[in-house]
Amino acid sequence: MASPSPPYPGKKEIALWLGIYALVLAWSAIAPKDRLTWVLEVSPALIGLAILAATFRTFPLTRLTYWLILIHCIILMVGGHYTYAEVPLFDWIRDAFGQTRNNYDKVGHLAQGFIPAVIARELLIRLEVIRGKAWLGFFVVCFVLAFSAFYEMIEWWVAVASGDDAVAFLGTQGYVWDTQSDMFLALIGGVAAVLFIGRWQDRQLSA
Repeated sequence: MASPSPPYPGKKEIALWLGIYALVLAWSAIAPKDRLTWVLEVSPALIGLAILAATFRTFPLTRLTYWLILIHCIILMVGGHYTYAEVPLFDWIRDAFGQTRNNYDKVGHLAQGFIPAVIARELLIRLEVIRGKAWLGFFVVCFVLAFSAFYEMIEWWVAVASGDDAVAFLGTQGYVWDTQSDMFLALIGGVAAVLFIGRWQDRQLSA
């Protein structure tokens, strides 16, 4: 019987993770559409890398969580390079399907619910903060909504501080319910993570 794969990444996997991160970051930084927007959008990915580096030896996360974090970082970097309202693939999708806006930002907010939910779930389980799967799932979803609402407040503060310079960062594209739809998509992402990733994550944690 084959032994289960290790729950934590090895040296080669870490090198691959860092290599992908560095390549996408370098591409993203080359002639972005708007430099201020790039800084604002990519900052969470840079902060996340610093936190992961500081905690890797004392509190490493599972392989699943690390790779999902990388996906989220790539989403941020792509959005930072083009701005969320002008990602070319989603311009094509808009035109091909008769949509009224570029919806790449909605992908970002779905990920903003899905990936933080996986991170929160792992931390809550390993630190034994909450017992019982029902309460665990409920708290994870509540955390995702709180995190999404806090990010929307950050966007508001940036807009107030920088005025018109924050238009590309907000990415509302004239949609009056943009804030509410962003939080709703984060909620969907959080619920999806709890429902569909929980067992996979539990197997890695049990290892």
